[in-house]
Amino acid sequence: MVSGTVFSEIKSTMNGKRVGIIGLDTSHSIAFTKVLNGHKDSPDYLGYHVVAAYPHGSRDIISSKDRIPGYTEDIKKMGVEIVGSIAELMDKVDVVLLETNDGKLHLEQAMEVFKAGKRMFIDKPMTASLKDAIAIFEAAEKFKIPVFSSSSLRYITGIDKIDKKSVVGASAFSPAELEPTHPDLFWYGIHGVETLFTVMGTGCESVVRVSTKDTDVVVGTWKDGRIGTLRGTRSGKHDYGGMAFTESGNVVLGPYAGYEPLLLEIVKYFETGNIPVQPEETLEILAFMEAADKSKRLGGRSVKLEKIV
Repeated sequence: MVSGTVFSEIKSTMNGKRVGIIGLDTSHSIAFTKVLNGHKDSPDYLGYHVVAAYPHGSRDIISSKDRIPGYTEDIKKMGVEIVGSIAELMDKVDVVLLETNDGKLHLEQAMEVFKAGKRMFIDKPMTASLKDAIAIFEAAEKFKIPVFSSSSLRYITGIDKIDKKSVVGASAFSPAELEPTHPDLFWYGIHGVETLFTVMGTGCESVVRVSTKDTDVVVGTWKDGRIGTLRGTRSGKHDYGGMAFTESGNVVLGPYAGYEPLLLEIVKYFETGNIPVQPEETLEILAFMEAADKSKRLGGRSVKLEKIV
């Protein structure tokens, strides 16, 4: 595993504000561009705006592949240039949003960005395996380029009201649709898992999962004895939220706060090189989800994260 080097001491040497996007197979690419380009002159987003995009993109997820032509036309209407390769994109931008919906491609694509010396944000799922995520963070250390990944649900309404030192437990819920090419929770359950870890912090020791056709319930036990739970849904009305249990009372999490809070953190990172989510936490989130998959295969038996890592 990576050594956990903190990149906060790295200073920005960039003057450019040109953002490039890899992957037009997700609605995030369009939503992020609307916010950044619509606020190009706002001091909040520091002048960062999308100027070019490489559209591809999942090769084998039909629901993602089929979006590319439409999203390509949508983003062109916002004045964004479409390029034919990641190498061509690197010549036109200063920083990168790696948005490809298919986490299996992220290591391959991220390496091209690292080699070009660009800072990048990697959207969810960071990868389709813990192994690939470790490789990305090791490459970040090798190339001395900080990188982070996060779901926008890390910034759900209510999070900012919590004194995390007083948290004694938490429960989060989110949709958890499945995609056969990815481990179960990596595809969509990551949103709820991200919320859970934002409240609880690192230190999860073991995971138990109960899974049915429509619902997953994952129970994590932290090393200090605290319990955190995720409820992932595949029926009924989809929603995001949860509850943080603290020494002074319970704090409701939700509703969803949109993409803007995440984008504000991304542009701060682009500007300074300071990452808001440490590699150790992201890797533990992925280990939690892989442990949940193993627990499912074992009929709900407890799985220790150290066995996964």
